Amino acid sequence: MHIFHFLKSKSFFIQVAIAIVGVFVVVVALKYWLGFSTNHDQKIQVPDLHKMSLEAVKRELTSINLDFIVIDSASYNPDYPKRSVIDQTPKTGDFVKEKRKIYLTLNPSKYRNITLPNLNGKTKRQAISHLRSIGLDVGVNFIYINDLGKNVVRGLRYKGKTINQGDKLPLKSIINLVLGNGKGR
Repeated sequence: MHIFHFLKSKSFFIQVAIAIVGVFVVVVALKYWLGFSTNHDQKIQVPDLHKMSLEAVKRELTSINLDFIVIDSASYNPDYPKRSVIDQTPKTGDFVKEKRKIYLTLNPSKYRNITLPNLNGKTKRQAISHLRSIGLDVGVNFIYINDLGKNVVRGLRYKGKTINQGDKLPLKSIINLVLGNGKGR
């Protein structure tokens, strides 16, 4: 029964009031401290960094108190200069706070080399699909030789020279197919 008397007492209500006021003060103080320490009202608009060199990016971002990290790129884009920015995160026009990092994807300095697969005996459609999927282009001038299989790959040529399985060519190279005409033995 002593607990019920305590819950009805004046000292209990005073302690509850002190606790409520204390929690309120801590919450308000925490709100203002977080707003101050996280630069809540600060906004810096991310500039457009596309097609800029690393030196230009460094000058631009240093002037507005931002930092950057380079992410290596595996995809070459011929529309962009070598070693220039092809993508950025956060995107152009987004708002960030000072000293935040902008993640950059750079255009490699050249196409990567592709190892040629074994396409001998594949159909023309299979070969074209496979070459395109690995990043090579197929020429429109097909070379036909006497062979029993019609439109079956019997060789590959690059710039007029015969190439073999395992040879390496730059990405986006144009490959000409040597095909059977279906009239051979």
